Amino acid sequence: MSMTTRHPRVLCAALVVGLLTAAALPATSMAQTNQAEVGEPAPNFTLQAADGDEHSLADFEGQYVVLEWLNFGCPFVGKHYGSGNMQRLQDTYTDEGVVWLSIVSSAPGKQGYYPPGEMVEQKKKHDGNMTAILMDPEGEVGKTYDATVTPHMYVISPEGELLYRGGIDDKPTTDEADIEGATNYVRMALDAAMNGEEVRPKRAEPYGCTIKYASK
Repeated sequence: MSMTTRHPRVLCAALVVGLLTAAALPATSMAQTNQAEVGEPAPNFTLQAADGDEHSLADFEGQYVVLEWLNFGCPFVGKHYGSGNMQRLQDTYTDEGVVWLSIVSSAPGKQGYYPPGEMVEQKKKHDGNMTAILMDPEGEVGKTYDATVTPHMYVISPEGELLYRGGIDDKPTTDEADIEGATNYVRMALDAAMNGEEVRPKRAEPYGCTIKYASK
């Protein structure tokens, strides 16, 4: 048998093996390519806000974006809202053109979830100054960003790069008194980036209440 007749069969066999191997890869291995990583483009998403509007991350190209995972029933979140710390951050940076998206990944029936109309009332009750509260009841966006607790914070550049992910500060307590003197990593990341400086740290250990994702 000549070489010219063998090559197509060899190539065909290799192609079949390759396809079978790819088909055998776990689904998680493919999903990992879309995970949020510092220094990489932040994965796009589209979610409906509590007020009914729909927002995509891509809509805010050219602006800094903060993602804040939110659960109003969490005492760690309560520390920052009860003291006014979170609202002051939101107010300060949205006034400078930053988009602040608070994402609720709690599943219906679990702590932190409110139907959209009630969530609007919760925003008013807590004097929230965020751009929007986005509903993620199936937890898809939360899992893409590997958000684990509330509050879990992310900062995204105008070019769409994830600049920071982690805790809001270095005081992992529920005590409002600990806010004074704490190193606020979100403020540091935004100030550094907006002044053309390198963001440091790029990651910090998040703390808070475990996100109440839907059960599998």
